[in-house]
Amino acid sequence: MVNNAVELVIKPRFCETDALGHINNTVIPMWFEAAREPIFEIVNPGQNLAAWNLILAGFNITFSAPTFYGKEVVVKTHISRIGKSSFVVTQTCWQESKKTAEAQTTMVFYDYATNKSQPLTDDIRDQLSELIPI
Repeated sequence: MVNNAVELVIKPRFCETDALGHINNTVIPMWFEAAREPIFEIVNPGQNLAAWNLILAGFNITFSAPTFYGKEVVVKTHISRIGKSSFVVTQTCWQESKKTAEAQTTMVFYDYATNKSQPLTDDIRDQLSELIPI
């Protein structure tokens, strides 16, 4: 963790390129999801699918520059807001010190048995708070 962000280094694959020669815009959201795994671990230790307790309520992405094959990408993930039962994950893709994409994902702490959101526990809230930029 650097500067209260979790980082994932990705080596783009040739199959992720599109006809224009850059990483297809459908690939980067998958990279963002992979980079959210440490967040999933906070909310659901062991990531037990039988006890899954998160839903994705919203996802917005902005592409600011092309991302290319053959050069590593660093995905930085941090928490930008914590509510009563939800939180916002902000993520950025960086390639050669240039931001190429940014996303905000709203996640809700959820009880699938009752089909309702539930308040975040103090422990989860504390751990998520550690990922808020200073």
